[in-house]
Amino acid sequence: MRKIARVFASFAVMAASASLSEFKDNEHIRNIGISAHIDSGKTTLTERILFYTGKLSEMHEVRGKDGVGATMDFMELERQRGITIQSAATYTEWKDININIIDTPGHVDFTVEVERALRVLDGAVLVLCAVGGVQSQTFTVNRQMMRYNVPCLAFINKLDRGMSNPERVLSQLRTKLKHNAAFLHLPIGLEDKHEGVIDLVKRKAVYFRGPSGINVVEEEIPSDMVSQTEAKRQELIECVSNVDDILGELFLEEKVPTEEDINAAIRRATIKRDFTPVLLGTALKNKGVQLLLDAVIDFLPNPTEVTNYAIDNSVEAEEDKKVVMNPQRDDTHPFVGLAFKLEAGRFGQLTYIRIYQGSLKKGENIINTRNGKRVKVPRLVRMHADQLEDVEEAFAGDICALFGVECASGDTFVTKGNTEFSMESIFVPDPVISMSIQPADKNSQEKFAKGIGRFTREDPTFTFSYDPESKESIVSGMGELHLDVYAQRMEKEYNCKCVLGKPKVAFRETMLQMCSFDYTHKKQSGGAGQYGKVTGYMEPLPPDDYTKIEFWDNTSGPNVPKQHVPAIEKGFLLACEKGILTGSKVTGVRFVLEDGKHHIVDSSDWAFQQAAEGAVRQVFENSPLTLLEPVMSVEVTAPIEFQGAILGTLQRRHAIIVGQDSTEGYFSLFCEVPLNDMFGYSTELRSNTQGQGEFSMEYSKYCPTLPETQDVMVRAHQESLGIAPKGQQKQKQRKR
Repeated sequence: MRKIARVFASFAVMAASASLSEFKDNEHIRNIGISAHIDSGKTTLTERILFYTGKLSEMHEVRGKDGVGATMDFMELERQRGITIQSAATYTEWKDININIIDTPGHVDFTVEVERALRVLDGAVLVLCAVGGVQSQTFTVNRQMMRYNVPCLAFINKLDRGMSNPERVLSQLRTKLKHNAAFLHLPIGLEDKHEGVIDLVKRKAVYFRGPSGINVVEEEIPSDMVSQTEAKRQELIECVSNVDDILGELFLEEKVPTEEDINAAIRRATIKRDFTPVLLGTALKNKGVQLLLDAVIDFLPNPTEVTNYAIDNSVEAEEDKKVVMNPQRDDTHPFVGLAFKLEAGRFGQLTYIRIYQGSLKKGENIINTRNGKRVKVPRLVRMHADQLEDVEEAFAGDICALFGVECASGDTFVTKGNTEFSMESIFVPDPVISMSIQPADKNSQEKFAKGIGRFTREDPTFTFSYDPESKESIVSGMGELHLDVYAQRMEKEYNCKCVLGKPKVAFRETMLQMCSFDYTHKKQSGGAGQYGKVTGYMEPLPPDDYTKIEFWDNTSGPNVPKQHVPAIEKGFLLACEKGILTGSKVTGVRFVLEDGKHHIVDSSDWAFQQAAEGAVRQVFENSPLTLLEPVMSVEVTAPIEFQGAILGTLQRRHAIIVGQDSTEGYFSLFCEVPLNDMFGYSTELRSNTQGQGEFSMEYSKYCPTLPETQDVMVRAHQESLGIAPKGQQKQKQRKR
């Protein structure tokens, strides 16, 4: 019945057609994301935000006993697992400001959801657990915010939990994440004694009373906290004065800044990413959320305060390529928008789009600048989780969605006149783990193909390939959970049960030293022949570039015609698809073409492509190679009495310890471990800590494998090809 009610509610929202022009200017809009490490309380916080702003009539929990679940976790799998799997968009109003919100996953396996959300947002709320503090995925989210220059507020959540310590979290913000951060609030009590917060700027104690903490009550500061409040307020003013000239002058002149002076300075510094305001509360116990909403309005930028660029691909000069987008909410400037997320909806493909310039109307024709295709917008909607509201027109600064428009994630849409524009692409990390996959029922091949096609189109970190040697279908992703979730979605959404094979790590091969090549491809068999000669060298790239492949053309003169150089590069890239050690992809190498020869009749693109492939094989046979493996940053947290046991298990998995932290009976261990050695660790950790330990990991880098690991991998590859290892070959010769 609840499911039917949700469907009817969705259609009721769809029936109300509107226009986003009701927001007269961009000063009344905020586009924000909620981001954090897993289990920090993002979805619970978003649920409270929607309740206090009047978007929801009642609140539900992520793991609710009523069976409803949080609004933003609308997928059945999300409610079963109690985690966010895909980002969800919504909108609400607070004090006449329209706030577009994207709730993002916290698990590292779904990091691309955070990546593409932050790419289109103007600000973010970084949620931190008052107990866990800065954790492994917090580093990743922080890097993503830096990559797209997104200003943020920090919200220390879960002050009601045992061993909560906001002072420690603030210290980690400063030392680990290098933020110039300071409290805007002080807690009135912690753990089960948490009652409210003190607003340092207003010098008021704030309590959240009434049903669900809906009444925000300001009172005088408790007498025993007056001196601490003044000290922390002075610390706040000093931190902001260091990065804001106007407040800095008042500070140097020893003038007392007003509340307006402090708030204006915090806003300026936050928008420039020079300062991070730190707010406190507990979303689950309904404290601090309304003050966070006030801070979003007061300190995070509106779309006019963020400079966005499009790249003009028709201009050759690099410095002239960037074109500043005009964020005004009118239709006087040509439309430019970025499709940042795809999703299969009830009525076809749903394409989430951020509008950076101009306006977009229902029924209008727009052009995809990647392929030049002109498409019509049959339907324009804005999202509230899985519910839709039709709109007639959207403007710069809006986040909305299109139905029935085929495209890829990261495509730029424009109107006529600016078809050479493209927005900056979204960073997509490489998959680090692979598994074989096949439908349990051979009659489900059509459903299987349909599901795989949809998922690979929606998620650029989920890839599919077919291995002709093993005759297996291979899926690759960011972790075991990532692939397991898609296998379950295949069963639930397409009624196609799938069987996943043993995890396979994405190993890579690379060179250890520079090696020259001089290769001639020559074939005469009657008629037109083939001739191409290439000379040059290949060299390893630095460790930071182990995942890259580079091609340099250093030729001069007519020996290698320029029209054949792309074919040589293609041959080099094809040859790097499979190395000779384990058949893994070759990366971390640079191919430098210095010279060659051509034949006026027999040379062709195909001949030079074959010559390049032969040159790469020649290098691989003459140069020492090594195997690379993905190394993960791992954080383990457990009671301190299990520290010795955990250290022992990690050392057996070839971990390199990089740091350690401890607080009130718990310790956190930071290390780097090869992904190949991490399988089954969750079970081992639970058994070693009586179920009290937890860990998280994220991809860090590629590093050379240990010699014994390389020997095992090479031997396994040779056996799969039917080639006996050298030692066994010698034994057979002796027997003969």
